[in-house]
Amino acid sequence: MNTALLVLEDGRVFHGTPYGAEGETFGEMVFNTGMTGYQETLTDPSYHRQIVAMTAPHIGNTGVNDEDPESRRVWVAGYVVREPSRIVSNWRATRSLDDYLKEQGVVGIAIPGTRALTRHLRERGAMRAGIFTAPSEPVEELVERVRRAPGMEGADLAAEVATTEPYVVPAIGGRRYAVAAVDLGIKGMTPQRMAERGCEVHVLPATATYDDIMAVGPDGVFFSNGPGDPATADVSALREVLGAGVPFFGICFGNQLFGRALGLSTYKLRYGHRGVNQPVQDVRTGKVEISAHNHGFAVEAPLDGPFETPFGPAEVSHVNLNDRCVEGLRLLERPAFSVQYHPEAAAGPHDAAYLFDEFCEVMSRAQA
Repeated sequence: MNTALLVLEDGRVFHGTPYGAEGETFGEMVFNTGMTGYQETLTDPSYHRQIVAMTAPHIGNTGVNDEDPESRRVWVAGYVVREPSRIVSNWRATRSLDDYLKEQGVVGIAIPGTRALTRHLRERGAMRAGIFTAPSEPVEELVERVRRAPGMEGADLAAEVATTEPYVVPAIGGRRYAVAAVDLGIKGMTPQRMAERGCEVHVLPATATYDDIMAVGPDGVFFSNGPGDPATADVSALREVLGAGVPFFGICFGNQLFGRALGLSTYKLRYGHRGVNQPVQDVRTGKVEISAHNHGFAVEAPLDGPFETPFGPAEVSHVNLNDRCVEGLRLLERPAFSVQYHPEAAAGPHDAAYLFDEFCEVMSRAQA
């Protein structure tokens, strides 16, 4: 059987066998702790230019279907698993995960040491890596090639994954609201969740200006998740939205841009939060939600009460119980809020679905 290598920029090397497409690939090495939802992970645009290791030991059991993708293609730069499933066992499956990765040209590797890899990343932090399914060069040269690959800090990636043309997701069961959704790497389930609540969602390119946004005649504005460093993004359109008092809701990358629009800074997390089992606490109520995450950056904000912004007082609304990082922001005198996690939660959990209802309530009050 062919030998493949996973090479980290600090010189750590893991040996395994090819999985998916063969060749070589480079990206930021991260891990996902979800026990399920690998198809949604693969097609999440937020994983653009990242090699994702799954911590669940057995991957591919349910194969791949045509209903669960979150976007038009697989976005991960590479894929690392421990033990690929030998058979596919699900009535919706149309092909195996291995065939899907080959079809999409995604280079992967199966290694026995995904736990050791995860512990290494938790100690050393996310770093650049490369997968080589038929290495012909010395390991030392492969390490140097990995180190020459671009890192994630300073990476401006949203426009690379976003739609280039506006499109509309119609409301289900009657239109109650018009939402302008700026696509920074949006997942398909997000406009679906809004459409289920009567929102006609106008999805706009990442480069949308304030005039583009307002041309929709929105009752609310939404900024999506997405890849890259939030410090590279232009937040001028968002500042104009906030200044105009239009209801705003942001998630993940949108939360980070909301923070920057409020005058806060962002920073890179040591190894990020990726999975469907992250505990987040609502500061106001004390309620804890188990939530879905995929982010490598966070907002720096005071946790000890309200703080001033150009748009009036704001507060941190949610915190991560694992590391106390900011998981949500809210303006106190204007209709604007955000969270760092995924309330659409495909493949789950659904503890945070109420946030879409909250967005609709904010838009209703603004209409009154």
